[in-house]
Amino acid sequence: MKLKLLQILLIAAAFGWGISVYGVFASWDSAVVQLKGLGAGDIPHDPMLDYWLRMAAGAFTGIGVFFFWMALKPRRFQAAVPIVGILLVAEGLVLLVYGIKLKLEPLPFIVDVAFCLATGIGIWLLRNEAKNALNLKA
Repeated sequence: MKLKLLQILLIAAAFGWGISVYGVFASWDSAVVQLKGLGAGDIPHDPMLDYWLRMAAGAFTGIGVFFFWMALKPRRFQAAVPIVGILLVAEGLVLLVYGIKLKLEPLPFIVDVAFCLATGIGIWLLRNEAKNALNLKA
């Protein structure tokens, strides 16, 4: 049961990061509309910003793919599970500190903070389940 919960958290993390695939393929104008919907101001087209959007979206998508792969094969990636849990918590704290420091409106930044902290803490608390399941299987 706990292994399934770990897998659900890993799939949630995969979705949360993997949704960035949209930014890899979206037109600049479409991406700007989405960013404005998340609270951004006007963003004029700049080739370097366009490039950085694709770079960040590609990296975030890769992280999502890795989480999905871990969800499918948690026993194989048992050593990575506690690391990604800690990294998600660290990311949540970075987002919290800078969201407050930059005086952002609570929505949507607090959703990102809550997502990272909840999945990170959950994954961290369940970090031994893949190893335990591996030991039971042997």
